Amino acid sequence: MPEGPELHLASQFVNDACRTLVFGGCVEKSSVSRNPEVPFESSAYRISASARGKELRLTLSPLPGAQPPQEPLALVFRFGMSGSFQLVPREELPRHAHLRFYTAPPGRQLALCFVDIRRFGHWDLGGKWQPGRGPCVLQEYEQFRENVLRNLSDKAFDRPICEALLDQRFFNGIGNYLRAEILYRLKIPPFEKARSVLEALQQRRPSPELTLSQKIKAKLQNPDLLELCHSVPKEVVQLGGKGYGSESGEEDFAAFRAWLRCYGMPGMSSLQDRHGRTIWFQGDPGPLAPKGRKSRKKKSKATQPSPEDRVEDPPPPSKAPSRARRAKRDLPERTATQRPEATSFQQDPEAPKIPKKGRRKGRQAASGQHRPRKAKADTPSLEPEGTSAS
Repeated sequence: MPEGPELHLASQFVNDACRTLVFGGCVEKSSVSRNPEVPFESSAYRISASARGKELRLTLSPLPGAQPPQEPLALVFRFGMSGSFQLVPREELPRHAHLRFYTAPPGRQLALCFVDIRRFGHWDLGGKWQPGRGPCVLQEYEQFRENVLRNLSDKAFDRPICEALLDQRFFNGIGNYLRAEILYRLKIPPFEKARSVLEALQQRRPSPELTLSQKIKAKLQNPDLLELCHSVPKEVVQLGGKGYGSESGEEDFAAFRAWLRCYGMPGMSSLQDRHGRTIWFQGDPGPLAPKGRKSRKKKSKATQPSPEDRVEDPPPPSKAPSRARRAKRDLPERTATQRPEATSFQQDPEAPKIPKKGRRKGRQAASGQHRPRKAKADTPSLEPEGTSAS
């Protein structure tokens, strides 16, 4: 799943690729996308981008004299599980290009495309960042740090630190691979209580006798968790690539693969948190680890998928009956399109929830008829906050 660094890289790509381009005409949406139409048409306009946490704002700005007269329009994108931007020739549109902006003639026409294979991505008109998200860990560090330390009484910090790190109200931009890398560097067990980890930072103050250069050196040598929430994503941005570099295909992910120390790496253990998301770690998982679950250890590289293919862990293979057998039992089948759009910010909002597995009890009646079973509700989100994410 694209996390804060990927959204930042996407905004850099759009600005670099579109700086000298003039776009024209209507904005085109694919017929299969359930996102809103974009009511914008101009004979000549520019495109620029900015990122904040796990959101990207695209601004369409008409040039002087463009027809019809049009005010600038902004859209805010959330990339879901697989969103990205690509600039391609108009005749070579990617298969899953769900929103397309075309350059104006003369010359060969290009298309800036929002590509989303899994269609969990979303865009909103109006250009406002989604309410409820905290300050960006990359670009608003001081506000981010203050927001966390000021709100440690929030019940989100009763949870394990690995779950709190996905709460976008406080850690806007942190996702699954970043939380694993941050906790690994500090040797913090992922299922340690979040408040216990963070309360000590309230008392951390540099000595007033230190010079500015000494304070900076001390921070670099002994960063705390909140500092790593800022510096580790910056490392990923500085690597570049991730689909926006000069290399093609898997070569564009080579630097990122070499950078990973913990996430999906051989020798590391893994457990699922209470939302069904896999956390990678080394050593003791911590006192709040799920009861009755054994951690799994990664054994070899040879048969494992590359990191870019596992940026988010897919749901485990379902042991549920086939569609035909479900229909016979009158069991409603849940699909991605049937899941409610509202999701608590207390977990990573882009990740689809994994329903709890049920176990069949009893045996079939001799008549061959099946006893109707109650359908389990989806795993409940944490306490609703009145804000939602897609």
